[in-house]
Amino acid sequence: MELTGKILQIGTTKEFGTKGFKKRDLVIQTSEQYPQKVLIEFIQDKCQILDRYKKEDQVKIGINIKGREWTNDHNQKKFFNSIQGWKIEYHKELELAEQNQDRADDLPF
Repeated sequence: MELTGKILQIGTTKEFGTKGFKKRDLVIQTSEQYPQKVLIEFIQDKCQILDRYKKEDQVKIGINIKGREWTNDHNQKKFFNSIQGWKIEYHKELELAEQNQDRADDLPF
């Protein structure tokens, strides 16, 4: 699956536990009729692929949706979802559309 949008935030890489698990969060705003702010996790060696991107970049991200089950102390099952990114690239079509909108906003009429 893919998501496209504008980068709102890029977090720093965080390490957890003694085995060196790494995670880095990215937030994008989608470019659809009703834009959504979506948190995407990049883990392990995928953390470093975010180094070349910055806030406001228009991007296309390859994602996987992960789901897991957890049972609490009262034997109740809970379900959690996460969105993991595995690929990111600049999205030229979105960038061009935004540039054209900026130009249209500058017109005197």
